[in-house]
Amino acid sequence: MNRLAQETSPYLLQHAHNPVDWFPWGPEALQKAERENKPILVSIGYSACHWCHVMERESFENEQVASVMNAHFVCIKVDREERPDVDAIYMDAVQSMGVQGGWPLNVFLMPDAKPFYGLTYLPPRQWINLLTSVRSAFEEHPDQLAESADGFANQLNMSVKEQYYLTDAVPVFTRDFLETMYQKLAASFDPVKGGPRRAPKFPMPSIYGFLLRYYHITKNEDALKHIRRTLDYMALGGIYDQIGGGFSRYSVDDQWFAPHFEKMLYDNGQLLTLYSEAYSLTQSPLYRKTVFQTIQFLQRELTSPEGGFYSALDADSEGVEGKFYTWTTAELQAVLGDDFNWFSELYHIAPDGNWEEHEGVDRNILHRVVSDEDFARMQGLSAAEFAEKLSRTHQKLMATRDQRIRPGLDDKILCSWNGLMLKGLVTAYRFFGEASFLQLAERNARFIQEKLTHPESGQLWHSYKTGKDSKPGLSTITAYLEDYAAVIDGYLALYQATFQESYLTEADRLVRYTLDHFWDEQDHLFFFTDQAAETLIARKKEVFDNVIPASNSMMAHNLHTLSLLLEQPIDGSPAYSDLLEAMMGRVQPLLQQNADYLTHWAALYAMRVQPTAEIAIVGPEASSYRNEIDQRFYPNKVLAGTESESKLPLLENRKAIGGKTAIYVCYNRACQLPVTDVGEAFRSLGENQS
Repeated sequence: MNRLAQETSPYLLQHAHNPVDWFPWGPEALQKAERENKPILVSIGYSACHWCHVMERESFENEQVASVMNAHFVCIKVDREERPDVDAIYMDAVQSMGVQGGWPLNVFLMPDAKPFYGLTYLPPRQWINLLTSVRSAFEEHPDQLAESADGFANQLNMSVKEQYYLTDAVPVFTRDFLETMYQKLAASFDPVKGGPRRAPKFPMPSIYGFLLRYYHITKNEDALKHIRRTLDYMALGGIYDQIGGGFSRYSVDDQWFAPHFEKMLYDNGQLLTLYSEAYSLTQSPLYRKTVFQTIQFLQRELTSPEGGFYSALDADSEGVEGKFYTWTTAELQAVLGDDFNWFSELYHIAPDGNWEEHEGVDRNILHRVVSDEDFARMQGLSAAEFAEKLSRTHQKLMATRDQRIRPGLDDKILCSWNGLMLKGLVTAYRFFGEASFLQLAERNARFIQEKLTHPESGQLWHSYKTGKDSKPGLSTITAYLEDYAAVIDGYLALYQATFQESYLTEADRLVRYTLDHFWDEQDHLFFFTDQAAETLIARKKEVFDNVIPASNSMMAHNLHTLSLLLEQPIDGSPAYSDLLEAMMGRVQPLLQQNADYLTHWAALYAMRVQPTAEIAIVGPEASSYRNEIDQRFYPNKVLAGTESESKLPLLENRKAIGGKTAIYVCYNRACQLPVTDVGEAFRSLGENQS
């Protein structure tokens, strides 16, 4: 057993029994490297990572390989989900070396932690050869390696302004530029199955968040068709767990058919937001079903007793990827009996399996291409009759699957990912009105406030691990910008769903903390790490959107919302709107070049092309009016409300009309005459959209 046995990360604990003398990231390992003048091997992964498991089995559990690693390197294991700051630095370094990034990420460092070489997975023989080569290079050419490492470190420390040759600019928001961004993105669309025209296919929710906002302004039917095509095929495909709900991380093919079976909290949180928003536009029964079933999966498999949400489910069970989720044809016949034939047709079951063979047995991934409604018609059944038949077969298969050995659970609770799920649950509540969704969200908000917020400083913690054997849980690691950005977004959504001003107050307090501890006046952007956090070889900024939007783009959205809901500061600090303008001005040249990598920024840009509607609701039926307003697709709005009175800028001195709840539609703090009917309010919104 090595030092990782004292850690709380499930990923690090997976490696606690390796013969490799692993250290966790920290001063003990770094000081040992400098003291003994040894190169450092940093191996970065996460608990649900399939190829991380493969490399562990092949190399890190191998005594011969471990002996080479222990003799010549200080070996450090990093959970990328616990330490995204460390991961970001060395991932950037490896990519700057011309190497395709991914996990496991294995990076070789000089004793001062500056990187000189890196790569991802290697089979054991090649891994030993590489270790030997690196050891020889370090012993024979240390000066050359040090010079190379200094170069990479200098590159890592370049500001965004320097790196991309940016100048200070005033952002300009036009329909022409919005159209240019859309056309660039549309060039990559798969016209058959949706998503990008390549494999693997990742969900990338921020792309479709942008397209929904683009469609809201332009009514471009091609954009809507691509949204629907993508969301339909994802929800019907193998990337979605057809029996138990919830999305896998990505599809390895270009058909949304064969998933990489790990289920991540961050994907499912964002996809709840996306499918709920898309439902408000399309009223698609498939999207409603997907949201409800995904939340059932969340409650069943990823919710802690304390109200936090666990991080992930592994891709593997019994050492085999996808074994828990896939079926042999014989199994399906045995479980379903007379229902097998139609079920087989619906889910494309093949006599010899539709997926790959394992241990001489061909397996099936459940996937489909037609909706419940269309298949019911093909079978000559009413929608209700088919729904009953489908539910019955799903229950049988779930009961059988529940007897299997389950995939591993990563039970650490990450602040940022909980913020994404909080936003997803609140968005689902706003569009579907299901009270249990709000209860789950508010319980999670209490968890964040009680377990992930420092009671004295008010700062956030990044990670929490539930206590074992009656021991209290542990909150660890100073929070990153992604934690603040996601939680603030969740709180702002909660305020607009409930009109409880404590959520708005807490969101504002956290934004002010980030301005004090993360803001870089030179770059007009936020650093990823708190100024009070551990000093690394570089202090990075996250600008480009990925599967999770960049923390800076999330903060820009937050500043936009808060600038509309709150007064300008009176203490001399910059107004949120001024900070937002500076951020958008800094990023606009990048949007012109790389809109496809900045889609969450592009969504905010779309919302600035036209004024954002500020809707104030005052009166005894404020909650029910809010619910009615949220049923309609109108993404470019913020809501404020009270049943009586409030000091918030949008609500102050505004009253009900003759005891009836009043709706005030405002733009740039200038309000139209109040109305008492939601339909009339929306007619007013339509008049001001052009």
